[in-house]
Amino acid sequence: MINIKNSLFVVLFLCSCFSAIANEECQSCHQQQTHDWKQSDHANSMALANKDTVLGDFSNITATHFSQKAVFYKEKESFLIDLTEQGTKKTYTVSYVFGFDPLQQYLIEVEKGKYQVFPFAWDSRAKSLGGQRWYANYANEDVKPNDRLHWLQPLQNWNGMCADCHSDNLKRNYTTEKESFDTHFSNINVGCKSCHSDITDEHKTKKVTKSAQTSPTNMSQWKIIGDNKIATWQGEPRDNSFMQGCYACHSLRSPLTDGFDNSQAFLDQFSPSFLEPNLYHADGQIKEEVYVFGSFAQSKMYKAGVNCVDCHDKHTMKVKTKTNGLCLQCHSASEYNKPEHHRHKEQSTGAQCVNCHMPTNRYMGVDDRRDHSFKIPRPDISIKYDTPNACVQCHDGKTNEWAESTLEKWHGKAPELSASEHSMLELRSLKAISQNAHMSLINDFSLNEIDRASAIAYLGNSGAELNDATVKSWVNSPLPLIRLAIAKVGFLLPEAERLKSYKQLLTDKLKSVRVAAAQNLSQTTAQLNGLNQSIIELAHANTVNTWRGEGNINQSLLALNKQDINGAIKSLQKGISVDPYFDASYVNLADIYYRLGQTAKMQSTLNSGLNAVPTSAPLHYANGMALIRSGNKPAAVDSFKRAMTLESNNVQYAYLYFLALDSIGSTAQAVSELKLKIGAYNNAQQLKNLGMSFAQKLKNSEDYHFFARLK
Repeated sequence: MINIKNSLFVVLFLCSCFSAIANEECQSCHQQQTHDWKQSDHANSMALANKDTVLGDFSNITATHFSQKAVFYKEKESFLIDLTEQGTKKTYTVSYVFGFDPLQQYLIEVEKGKYQVFPFAWDSRAKSLGGQRWYANYANEDVKPNDRLHWLQPLQNWNGMCADCHSDNLKRNYTTEKESFDTHFSNINVGCKSCHSDITDEHKTKKVTKSAQTSPTNMSQWKIIGDNKIATWQGEPRDNSFMQGCYACHSLRSPLTDGFDNSQAFLDQFSPSFLEPNLYHADGQIKEEVYVFGSFAQSKMYKAGVNCVDCHDKHTMKVKTKTNGLCLQCHSASEYNKPEHHRHKEQSTGAQCVNCHMPTNRYMGVDDRRDHSFKIPRPDISIKYDTPNACVQCHDGKTNEWAESTLEKWHGKAPELSASEHSMLELRSLKAISQNAHMSLINDFSLNEIDRASAIAYLGNSGAELNDATVKSWVNSPLPLIRLAIAKVGFLLPEAERLKSYKQLLTDKLKSVRVAAAQNLSQTTAQLNGLNQSIIELAHANTVNTWRGEGNINQSLLALNKQDINGAIKSLQKGISVDPYFDASYVNLADIYYRLGQTAKMQSTLNSGLNAVPTSAPLHYANGMALIRSGNKPAAVDSFKRAMTLESNNVQYAYLYFLALDSIGSTAQAVSELKLKIGAYNNAQQLKNLGMSFAQKLKNSEDYHFFARLK
């Protein structure tokens, strides 16, 4: 169990008092706030499993999913689950419930202090909505024990993946050497101190004046002026810095510290994801589970100064109203809340602002979450870039062409995209754009900070070589995400160029920037101001995450930069031990052995990786490279083909496959297959060049002109 040292915790556990003890000191003075908070998801984020908190049906109910069978039942006060996997049955006791609406998950202590999320969840929605049932977390997959997504693997671990956002003041306390957790929290759920970290003894003993209670929820200064249709802020400049506390949990990010402190800057404790193509659609709409920050930071709302509690009650965290009144706080009703604008029947689903401008994606099987980028539906963009839009999402069976035509009849032709908007869509669709267009996009100050920062991050995939003159303005930008982005792609600067303005990032005021810069400067022998301290911060950030493969990989990279080969090997071996189905650890370890000339260890590592993760494209590619070096070209062709098949959008894998075909005398086959497949790679230039080279080799002018004509 989680170690309980404080006597208050004993009371909490023995009494099952889930309005956390530390919150009680606030409740006597803040009764209304407490009442509101108890209605929130925060208050119900986690609890001990008992008759009052467990929502799932444990009356000897059976749920099956592919090769898994679970039986849910009770014995006395305990909630038990018999899980049969691979023909073996094991009984588990539920320790905690996790969440409550629209689903509830269950935590199992699999070893002392280590909790995993059970692979079945309870759908707590009303029966009329399809709820009140058990369902598998991965509805379309048979997740077996040798899968990284299996419930006993690190990605389903509560301590590392979930805990810090569901309990107050949580510390994971992971020990790398022992591969164990000693996790602590001060409140079992998200209570007062998660958002109010500045509660002091003085606050408790003195009356707080109204001026001291100035709230970011004040809407009175949003006013529609003159003929404008949308309100603008008319008061003193807003201080929306409190939202950094919201971002700590409502963002997709990598932690730099063990737990977080609401009084500290978001970017001092986390490194957030940018608008990456695997996470967001080309136009910035949500694709995967990204938790709001990246979406909201793109929006016109964010740019105008709107904050979270303009729309969400500050204690229940529910939206202030589920009607159009929410949007009409700032948007003129006479302009927008009428059929001439929304073109749907009054009070209908289609007449609701959020259904057109905040469409939902479903995550975790039943959880519909709204997109906070507040996009205007653009089916014309959907046609070209395969982006979603609310029109065809709502109107089943209708096409993007239908939606484009209908919107044009209602509101006129969609506005032309600016050069930067066009470049951004191309870039996020993984299409090639010119370096000039890319730089213009990054330096377009009319764009949002996160859009520009994401464009910098995309340079990492382009192979472009940067110089100090190009990056100097980014290094000195007042916008933190711009500095973070260039810090992360500093490897694109030759080492001599990194020692110019880039080195300033080692003393940046934000830890995320310093840590990213340290990763790219840790191999230098130059004496740089702040380097040693930043490397210490980087090493700590890596250590915080060594309960999973990624933390160990990052630690190994730091060791390599410091010429500590043995340290790098140990980190990767530790990564394989704790996260055996994470393919990158095997690939990187095999590469070290190759560079050391230890080819037997290299091949043994690759074989172990392929045995553990036979569907890994990077491992098949690495194995193909090893076979090429050993002279076994026919076997290499098979490995490259497997890699290309498993990851069909990776140009490098395709390039090596066709090159390997040529190396065994199958050039004609390479040309034939390349002609069929090159379109799937957006006619990538390196594949076009390869095709023309092969056609020349075969003296086939028709095939040469086929590749030459591709755009």
